[in-house]
Amino acid sequence: MTRAEEDTDTVRALRGLAHDDPSVRLRAALAVGTSPRPGLVGGLVERCAVEPEFLVREMLTWALTRYEAAVTVPLLLGEVRSERAQARSQALHTLSKIGDRRAWPAVTPALLADADEEVARSAWRAAVVLVPEGGERELAVVLATQLGRGGHGTRLSLSRALTALGEAMLPVLATAATDRDPRVRAHALATERLWHDPDAGFESAIEEAKRTVALGGGGREGR
Repeated sequence: MTRAEEDTDTVRALRGLAHDDPSVRLRAALAVGTSPRPGLVGGLVERCAVEPEFLVREMLTWALTRYEAAVTVPLLLGEVRSERAQARSQALHTLSKIGDRRAWPAVTPALLADADEEVARSAWRAAVVLVPEGGERELAVVLATQLGRGGHGTRLSLSRALTALGEAMLPVLATAATDRDPRVRAHALATERLWHDPDAGFESAIEEAKRTVALGGGGREGR
């Protein structure tokens, strides 16, 4: 293929990624991932920040994982600092799929506590994948500051992130179970139960934890 033909294919692919029809965008992302060309990485990353369809975003992420980390990670790290919440969220999600631990420094405490719940949840997932060996306890301490936050889906995401850190997070949960906020205590207890019995399900774990807190269990009222 000549350089001119390659340029034409690149332009065609980029147009497909921005097409009005989501099915066309999905096929374009699949094609770009199936036959990776470095000239398309920037377009993929840019599209992640604005793509409205979940399935297309997932395909964009998959396409990016097909490229060399040395090419994709620097661009994604730039997006992590974007003012656009979706850009931050999707970049973190993609970094978690790539799994290159050189991206770890970009997962800052500010991102782990991001005001946008989708960004925070993506940061939690990325953090537990990228955390260096031996850093699990410190990460658990930071994640525990988010206990009690948000609705069911957000709390479940945080519990899954904490349990993914293994036994290092248990002392942190024990401390959180004495928090003065009943929502924090209940979430900590539910996460611990989920760790001990993953098959129990988060919904039953959180309801049981709420009952425990209501009855005065799970720790003292304050510290």
